[in-house]
Amino acid sequence: MKKILIGIAVILGTVCSAWGQEERPRSIYKSILLGFEYEVNAGVNLGGASPIPLPQEIRKIEGFNPLLNLSIGATVYKWFDQNRREQNNTWGIAFGFRLEQKGMETDASVKNYGMTIVNEGNQMSGRWTGKVHTRYVSQLFTIPVVATYRLNSRWRFNFGPYVAFLMKKDFEGRVYDGYLREGDPTGPKWEFTDGKYATYDFNQELRTFNWGLQAGAAFRVFKRLSVNLNLDWGLNDIFRNSFETVTFDMYPIYANIGFAYVF
Repeated sequence: MKKILIGIAVILGTVCSAWGQEERPRSIYKSILLGFEYEVNAGVNLGGASPIPLPQEIRKIEGFNPLLNLSIGATVYKWFDQNRREQNNTWGIAFGFRLEQKGMETDASVKNYGMTIVNEGNQMSGRWTGKVHTRYVSQLFTIPVVATYRLNSRWRFNFGPYVAFLMKKDFEGRVYDGYLREGDPTGPKWEFTDGKYATYDFNQELRTFNWGLQAGAAFRVFKRLSVNLNLDWGLNDIFRNSFETVTFDMYPIYANIGFAYVF
């Protein structure tokens, strides 16, 4: 998906550069007079999926890799007072779509952490104490619908809900330098030390639908170019309700830093 997003970004950049050297198409100019505004945007997502607050099972975060999470999309704005489109203190609504990736890699020290592992082809469930490496990647089609406020000719703010549909999902990793108590904290003990490890794969337990809130700001650097910063805070667990191995909810929380070309 990264190659696809990079390719789309290059194409959009070429188109935007060409349009920037010409007058706006007549159809876009007419809609702008009616209070509409259009932009294409691209950026990078930084963050992770996390329980809030951190549960006692997670004793220490040993390492974190945010990965390269790209996003690209388009947004349509409708300003309620079309006669004040370029003036201060103007309210409007915006909706759009994004093709994006949200992911992370983490290493943590845990105690009595719910886990289902695969060791030499055999699946075991219980409580893990030791080290855990996790890789989480979700590729999404996201639709935000937000209220927007133009403070002045340069600053614009937004707040509202979004929904996201997973197109590809990945939640897997390995456990090492520790032991599994099969069944419960007093069950049979299986040790994984001296380079031994076991793997886990929770891909099929991830939800295919997420929703949450978006809040952010945009600063108009040039006539047609803005710099954007948005925070997406997921409000439902990334795992299905029926999944009981991980005993706490995990929420996707990401900041998107990028730019937008305004038509």
